[in-house]
Amino acid sequence: MIKAGYKITAGITALLLTVSVLWLTACDSSESVEPKPTETTAAVTEAAEDIFDMTRYEGDEVFDFRKISLGDELGAFCVSYGFTYMSDGLKIKGYISIPLSAVRAQKPAKCVLLNRGGNGDYGKLEDKTTAFACSKLNRVVIASQYRGAGGSEGKDEFGGGDLNDVIKLIDLCDDTFEFIDMDDYCSIGISRGGMMTYMAARIDKRIKRIIAVSAVTDLAELYGERDEMKIVLYDCIGCTPEENPGEYEKRSAVCWADELTLPVMIIHSDEDKQVPCSQAVRLSDMLQERGDCCFIGYSDDVHGFHEKDYKIISDWLGETPQ
Repeated sequence: MIKAGYKITAGITALLLTVSVLWLTACDSSESVEPKPTETTAAVTEAAEDIFDMTRYEGDEVFDFRKISLGDELGAFCVSYGFTYMSDGLKIKGYISIPLSAVRAQKPAKCVLLNRGGNGDYGKLEDKTTAFACSKLNRVVIASQYRGAGGSEGKDEFGGGDLNDVIKLIDLCDDTFEFIDMDDYCSIGISRGGMMTYMAARIDKRIKRIIAVSAVTDLAELYGERDEMKIVLYDCIGCTPEENPGEYEKRSAVCWADELTLPVMIIHSDEDKQVPCSQAVRLSDMLQERGDCCFIGYSDDVHGFHEKDYKIISDWLGETPQ
């Protein structure tokens, strides 16, 4: 009886020792005790590293980011925001659209600065304007409403102080938005926006290439040819070409074409009723003397983009259109 009891007790003791050893071994395993990140933790980490997360750029110079609902077609290609930024102490409204391919890659992307046409609220940017250009050009697209338009403070000066609203966007791209690649920073301008693009490129060498569509290149001439523009220009600039020719010359690229030392693409229709094609031809002739100008002409009266222009511009920029 004693021997039998001893054997049972010894067996239980051995079993307990074995279990203890296995338990201690399991505790020593770093793999089993180290907590694995949950999906929530991983998502937080990823969000913290997202260079396209606009909340990280909120500050004194740029704020009020508003994500725009783009719908299925544009929404499948890019993400778009409206925002407010400071220029000369004024709150200016802007837009930025970013290809989703760039967001997924989490790498700096090339950018196009889009300068709108019109004056005041006429020709103002709509919520999907930059998104549409982004989908066609496969680049980040950023744009300003300019002062005095689309909810921006101040008064539209048609190439006066509002030029600073354009330059400030370049500053934001260069110094604030870390997802912008400045190596091939380009600007596209339509009509009055083409005038703004020429003016910006004249003073800011961060712009590397220009695409000017139906652009104003001689503002004094336009004043003389279109009666309806006399009221607009006098209201914005505060003088006539005769009263202050310098104000009109600084807005006219034909007066300082030799200072445009970057590649330029000009697109214009020969029957354009709003900005005569002769203005584009004259500037093109000046620029082609040095071989850095590409002129695309159309035999119609379209003022602005033709559908095929996006493919032409994309090829010129070396991008793959969508």
